[in-house]
Amino acid sequence: MAESDWDTVTVLRKKGPTAAQAKSKQAILAAQRRGEDVETSKKWAAGQNKQHSITKNTAKLDRETEELHHDRVTLEVGKVIQQGRQSKGLTQKDLATKINEKPQVIADYESGRAIPNNQVLGKIERAIGLKLRGKDIGKPIEKGPRGK
Repeated sequence: MAESDWDTVTVLRKKGPTAAQAKSKQAILAAQRRGEDVETSKKWAAGQNKQHSITKNTAKLDRETEELHHDRVTLEVGKVIQQGRQSKGLTQKDLATKINEKPQVIADYESGRAIPNNQVLGKIERAIGLKLRGKDIGKPIEKGPRGK
């Protein structure tokens, strides 16, 4: 067997300083004395509670008074849906089932709370047979051949 000395210890590498030690003032000064390149950078608002400070744009935003909101379905359209549904003898749930939507969608359209969706409006138009879009709201849909 090969001779082995159990008492000798071989150090392969020395551990570098930890992050906290490397950032200390002493470590920076020692590195500068050794002639190493030391880069320091100040982080913006580091350690300060700057999240609530007023910026220049805040005043500009406060002066903005324009209200941004989505257009809703008009009450006229809601009444046409309701009348068309009742003339066909359908409940809101029946109409919703017929067009593959939830009953709440029909309730929202009838009450004027819904944001108009052309796909849903088209399905309701076909189900009740009345126009809901354009200038002829409430008039029957002309059933003609669809040309390509």
